[in-house]
Amino acid sequence: MLSRLLTITKPGIAGGVALSGLAGMALAARGLPDRGTLLACTVCIVLAATGSAILNVVFEEKTDALMPRVSKRAEALARIGAGRAATLAIILIASSVIASFFLLNEVTALLIISAVVSYTFVYTLFLKKSSPYGTVTGGIPGALPALIGYSAVTSRIGVDGFILFFVMLLWQQPHFLALALKHRRQYAAAGIPVMPVVLGEQYTKAFIFIYATALLPLPLALFIFGYCSVYFAVFSVSLGIFLLAFYYIQIVRRNAYGRAFGASIFYIIALLAAVVADLGMGLNQSCADFSGTGPTTCRPFSDRGPCVSSRLSRCQSHLRRLPESPTSPRSRP
Repeated sequence: MLSRLLTITKPGIAGGVALSGLAGMALAARGLPDRGTLLACTVCIVLAATGSAILNVVFEEKTDALMPRVSKRAEALARIGAGRAATLAIILIASSVIASFFLLNEVTALLIISAVVSYTFVYTLFLKKSSPYGTVTGGIPGALPALIGYSAVTSRIGVDGFILFFVMLLWQQPHFLALALKHRRQYAAAGIPVMPVVLGEQYTKAFIFIYATALLPLPLALFIFGYCSVYFAVFSVSLGIFLLAFYYIQIVRRNAYGRAFGASIFYIIALLAAVVADLGMGLNQSCADFSGTGPTTCRPFSDRGPCVSSRLSRCQSHLRRLPESPTSPRSRP
């Protein structure tokens, strides 16, 4: 029974969205969040993701049975029972929403509801089966955990939270399309109009590189606006270059779509871990405090006020406040 439950709950996806939520929490807290918020938010995200995964398997039982890649899900569901599985899913989702409302805040609860509804009903039942571009808007529920984590700490969404949201949104397109290229015949047999089936391999490959290229500079916004350090900036750019190069080698030259899919997983795990590590270790000292009290972390658009535009302007402001030296030319008679 346990192995069947693991098959229909997709624990790998739950772990991935939990990491995305952790990165959102770290951005909102400008470091590691307190243990209570961390535990409550992580549990709520995992419960909602697990319940949504189960409902996804219930709704796609017929198509899953036609695809060898996921046919084990249909087999596991048949043994568990669709009714029992759906009941478990509803209990998990309801528990997540209720816990987030009472333990966190109403904004987080609303975002969890939005993620569940948009993934389970809007994407699974409509977008996925209606258009090869369904994954573009269908990526929204996959990116929402970043905002869920952020709102759990602050009860609102800051600019940095939206930057992380769009990083997740852009990343999902080449990630899924690499998988769709690998299993395009299975998707065609199941009647799912993914991009490689409807628009062809070459168009899909071009689409992957458009999104991967747009993704490369986006994490830099966390550095440019002062949320993360220069170390993160260098690491994120290196990761993006690696992903583009790996995509070219594996997708264009070798048609090794499975390896490209694996590389995209490595990329997002490394990037989210870098966000958490950068903020958790306090590496961002981009706005040094020239008043003599030591370095402070830049917190633009936060509750503590906007960051000064640059180190130079703060340094000049401080120098103007310094007393003139008795030997300076301006102090001489």
